[in-house]
Amino acid sequence: MTTPARTDARLFTPVLIAGSIVLMVGFAIRASYGVFQIPVATEFGWPRAEFSLAIAIQNLAWGIGQPLFGAIGERFGDRKAIVLGVLCYAVGLILTAGATTPIAHQGLSVLVGFGVAGMGFGVILAMVGRAASDENRSMTLGVATAAGSLGQVFGAPAAEWLMIVGFTWQEVFLIFAGVVGLTLFALPMMRSPEAASKAELQESMGAILGKAFRDPSYGLIFVGFFSCGYQLAFVTAHFPALVTEMCGPIDPNGVLWSMGITSTSTLGAVAISLIGLANIAGTLYAGYLGKRYSKKYLLAGIYVGRTLAAAAFILFPITPLTVILFSVAMGSLWLATVPLTSGLVAHIYGLRYMGTLYGIIFFSHQLGSFLGVWLGGTMYDATGSYEAVWWIGVGVGLLSAIVHLPIKEVPLGQRVPRGAGAAT
Repeated sequence: MTTPARTDARLFTPVLIAGSIVLMVGFAIRASYGVFQIPVATEFGWPRAEFSLAIAIQNLAWGIGQPLFGAIGERFGDRKAIVLGVLCYAVGLILTAGATTPIAHQGLSVLVGFGVAGMGFGVILAMVGRAASDENRSMTLGVATAAGSLGQVFGAPAAEWLMIVGFTWQEVFLIFAGVVGLTLFALPMMRSPEAASKAELQESMGAILGKAFRDPSYGLIFVGFFSCGYQLAFVTAHFPALVTEMCGPIDPNGVLWSMGITSTSTLGAVAISLIGLANIAGTLYAGYLGKRYSKKYLLAGIYVGRTLAAAAFILFPITPLTVILFSVAMGSLWLATVPLTSGLVAHIYGLRYMGTLYGIIFFSHQLGSFLGVWLGGTMYDATGSYEAVWWIGVGVGLLSAIVHLPIKEVPLGQRVPRGAGAAT
């Protein structure tokens, strides 16, 4: 258990810097998994679906592990939860490097998924949130989330470069395991205070979980985060293939061709990078807005924006220009939901058990991620097109926008009991 202390009035606290490093490394390696699909399948002669299932299981394990690691952090200490996550991550990568069967890869993906959870949003954002002042909390959550986004930008290119210079995929996994281990050197900076009220410190985890589960607003946040996971995972896993197959040709005399983007497959890969780059700016801006405006209305606006961008993209002819425009638009809204959703949980239910409460909400996100990856491949095999599953994503995005509107964005302890009359 961490020792109660005053929060830090600075924006860039040691906890934020160290937490951002851990998030960046964890997300960089997780985002690189798609690079290994072809090398692994080619070496063992597996269908592409085998390694894809391992990635989907990893996402699901990440979602299951997030509230567990959040609870471990709040019961035994945040840093102990991170150490356990680092060990799971590193050991999972090392064992995966020696795996030779699909079942082994899929089973070990559970261990890697737990590692991502231990180094992920549930634990780190709770620490960052507790260490920040009330004024800076929304912005610090945005900065930490953007750090994870930065890792996604560099992770896949780093993995590809290592294999280009001569390392096997097994050796790259071992290198990544070592990099994960290096994050332990950031732990001395991660001394997060208990930024909680006296009442929160005296309240048990079971009591606050019971209150949250009985609160309709918590259920609405849970449902709303599902579409975020669905959209992000589907686009990450299938958008490059969609662009390759459905996008119009690239003009040999155009700007893209002069930049070396001469095929739609290359454009699909570049689109993912554009999403990641735009995401950094969008996440930081969402954190900035989160301390000035209602978080639930900002979230509803983000989901409306995603819905409109996705609907427009599929309704109009898919060209290189629309691919770029969609990537920038979707990227600016990509993880902008994370600082706002985590901040909303902290605002309503307090900071004491934020890791566990947000972890449970994040499980909904990962359920959506699993469904987005799996359904995308299944419906493509059945129909030969991504259009139907794309429209499902549009629908769930609109649903998320709607369910955020009735949320009561008031701390539980400040709500007026029904029938008690207006607050004085």
